[in-house]
Amino acid sequence: MPALRYARRLVQLVAGLVVMGVAVTVLKRSQLGLSPWDVFHDGIARHTGVDLGIVSIVTGIPLLILWWPLRQRPGVGTILNVVLVGGVVHRLLPHLSPAHTVAAQVGMMALGLALFALGQGLYLSTDLGPGPRDGLMTGLNRQYGWSIRLARTVVETVALVLGIALGGSFGVGTVVFALAIGPMVQVALRLFGYGGGAIDVVGREPAEAIGLSGE
Repeated sequence: MPALRYARRLVQLVAGLVVMGVAVTVLKRSQLGLSPWDVFHDGIARHTGVDLGIVSIVTGIPLLILWWPLRQRPGVGTILNVVLVGGVVHRLLPHLSPAHTVAAQVGMMALGLALFALGQGLYLSTDLGPGPRDGLMTGLNRQYGWSIRLARTVVETVALVLGIALGGSFGVGTVVFALAIGPMVQVALRLFGYGGGAIDVVGREPAEAIGLSGE
């Protein structure tokens, strides 16, 4: 039944976004560095006194405004992405202690990466709409013909540079994230039944050419 299939996709979408929120929290508490976008969010959080989760939610709104000239259309996944990932970080961050030993830091970084890839695999494979950051990249692809890899590199580099300038949590974990998350997400996509065909949230390019790492 179509309604049942849609409901299952919606549950999978929510699960993926929740897992991504947990992943961001674990990466933050590893103290080894965040993903490029979250370095930017963390930099804003340090200057405003607002926690990382709320900043992630708030910054998603102007990014959606940037979709307008790119003719990118949101879906239910877009709205839930804005609310759920940051909401989970906001709720969980005060209850998770920072890692203080090298072993704990490395372990939390590895766990955060694995959870982020798992969450992205769940979320992307539902095809219910990109998050505001992924949609910015796919919008540049559709409107201006940029490859997904080029759009991702340019957008995330700008976010990372701004985040470092603002004092966001940048470190070896950021570098590891940038290098590892693409292949890890591809594994997660296959795990959840995405076989490498076209998918709306990545501009209908083959999965092997995507390399997405944002929300």
